[in-house]
Formats: sequence, structure tokens, C-alpha cells
Amino acid sequence: VRLQVQNVEKPLYRGTFHCFQSIIKQESAFGLYKGIGSPMMGLTFINALVFGVQGNTLRALGKDTPLNQFLAGSAAGAIQCVICCPMELAKTRMQLQGTGEYKLKTKNYKNSLDCLVKIYKKEGLRGINRGMVSTFIRETPSFGFYFLTYDCMTRYLGCEADDSYVIPKLLFSGGMSGIVSWLSTYPMDVIKSRLQADGVGGVTQYKGILDCVRKSYHEEGWKVFTRGLTSTLLRAFPVNAATFATVTVFLMYMRPEDNIPSC
Repeated sequence: VRLQVQNVEKPLYRGTFHCFQSIIKQESAFGLYKGIGSPMMGLTFINALVFGVQGNTLRALGKDTPLNQFLAGSAAGAIQCVICCPMELAKTRMQLQGTGEYKLKTKNYKNSLDCLVKIYKKEGLRGINRGMVSTFIRETPSFGFYFLTYDCMTRYLGCEADDSYVIPKLLFSGGMSGIVSWLSTYPMDVIKSRLQADGVGGVTQYKGILDCVRKSYHEEGWKVFTRGLTSTLLRAFPVNAATFATVTVFLMYMRPEDNIPSC
């Protein structure tokens, strides 16, 4: 988020590792965990929705084909935007609060919940759903590629329940799925972050998605749409490896023995 929204004329960070070092130096190690309350509150519901909707949609479509995997994943991605958008808005605002300050001089928001409450009081439902369209455009195809890649990878690697290497295979498949899903729609994530950060400090720059795309490209060129990609991919592999492996293994243990292969 810091890399995606920083001012190109006065950049604070040269890249991922410089950003990491600067945050620790200027804001202490706690600076790396700004806005953690929002994902902690929302990710449980998001993952429950995503895997639940994907599984049920796939069953409703009937056949387990690559196209149906993509469609089921896309449906899951679209529905979870209802929680994802406000969660990421709070996370973005909290992460940008007190940039470069070891101790916050001015604190607009006490925590993620306080952030959403204040935005709601000031701007209403429209305010807490800022960036909803860009989130929808990002998440819908992204989750389609997410589940499609995982399905293809697990089939290719032969992830069977009785395989002694099933856990490493699931971890690798999940990690690669995360990378592919982020690569598929990353430019829209940059736009979403910029729209949700817009107005911080009282200055509004963008009228909407197209205006944000036009101004960002005009000021910084095509490279603006890859801002922060390295840090995103470094995060994507372990996070999604853990998520997919945990869900799959949990389902294996919860299902009766005769249903394990279908898992």
C-alpha cells in the first residue's frame, strides 16, 4: 500500500526492502502491523464465504471442468467483495496513518473499527464502500484464476490422500495459485489502493476508476501499475500456500474415509 500510493515527485521508498527497513527504523517493528485488526476481523468470514460459495457453485454447475472451476471461483470472488472492500479500506487508511512517525503526533483513527465508524459518520455507506467497483473488477477474475490454478496444479502434481508428500505438494500448489491470481489483476489493485487512499490529508485527486488510471499513467507511465508487485508476490506465496493446504487437509480429516479421494 505504501509503495502503491506514494508521491512520485517525493518518493519515500526506493523499493520493497527499503520500505521494509524504513518502516522499522522510523516507526518501529509495530509499524509493520498497522491495520492488522481489519484483516483479523474480516479474513475468517472472507475465507468461509470464498470456499463455501466456490464449493457449492461447483456442485451446482455439475461437472468438475476447468471452466467450471474458473466460474465457481469468480462467483466466490464477486460475493466476498461485500466484506473485502470495507476491510481493505480500513486497512489502507490505518497503514497510511502516521507514515514516518515513530510516535503518532496526530491519530485520526484508534483502530480499524473506529476508522470505519468515522468514515461512515462522515460519508455514509458510500464512504465505507469506497473502491467497491475496483475491488469487484479485481476479485472476480482473480479468484477464478486462483481456483483454476490450484485445481490444475494439484492434478498435475498428483495430490492423493495417501501420498507421503501431499502436504508439500498442496503448499506449493496453493502458493503458485496465489501468485497467478495476483498477477492476473494486479494493476487494478494499484488503482483500488489509490482510490481508497484518496482523500487522506483532505485532498481528493480522483473522480473515479478511469480518471485514476488516466492521471496515474500520465504522471508515472505504465510502471505505476506494477508498484509494490514484489512485496505482494512475496506475501502471496506463503499466505495462500497455508490457506489452501489448511482447508484441504481439514476437509480430508473431517470427511469419512470413502469421501477423501473426492476432496
